Amino acid sequence: MFEEMLKRKKLDVNKLTSFGFNKNELCYRFSCIILDGLFNLEVDVFPNGNINSKVIEIDSDEEYILYKTNATGSFVGEVRTAVDKVVSDIVENCYYTEVFQSEQAKMAIEYVRSKYNDELEFLWTKFPDNAVWRRKDNKKWYGAILTITKDKLGFSSTETVEIIDLRILTEDLEHLLSKENYYSGWHMNKKHWYTMILDNSISDDEICRRIDNSYQLAV
Repeated sequence: MFEEMLKRKKLDVNKLTSFGFNKNELCYRFSCIILDGLFNLEVDVFPNGNINSKVIEIDSDEEYILYKTNATGSFVGEVRTAVDKVVSDIVENCYYTEVFQSEQAKMAIEYVRSKYNDELEFLWTKFPDNAVWRRKDNKKWYGAILTITKDKLGFSSTETVEIIDLRILTEDLEHLLSKENYYSGWHMNKKHWYTMILDNSISDDEICRRIDNSYQLAV
């Protein structure tokens, strides 16, 4: 029922308690009154991020299920709107956008989050699947994850891939680009940046090491 709201969203379990959820054996549950006291709404959030809702009429203590069906009418529409508003608020406060889908992109994002407490910044409305990391102290970019087609890197294929751009010392760039799986910085100053495809062609350890180096260079 809430598939569209949850598209590319990832649950942050740590935020559920502060929102008002209580944990039980199977899920986290949030309850509130909707429609001027007519109904009690229960929203269950499961560890995998899925959401289920239950609307109970307060006077009769019976479940109201019409809002989950194709039923039409102004009243059932009001119930759907009220439920959607609460769930939308939960998603906004307890989930974050997971734009990038490759395992290495997720790995890099989590690595930066845990080590530097930095989140990707999505700066371009026209390019919602491009984002950058910035140092907190000087606001300089030290990395970017972008979605492009492989022909942008000189391949004949137009397959869509996720890439990471990182900083490098100019004197080290030529040697690095002579190695397999390293490319000139896409959409960056090609004297100071290089690109790797996040397709496991380079190990996780190497990517993390190079993120650290790029962070240090952004001073």
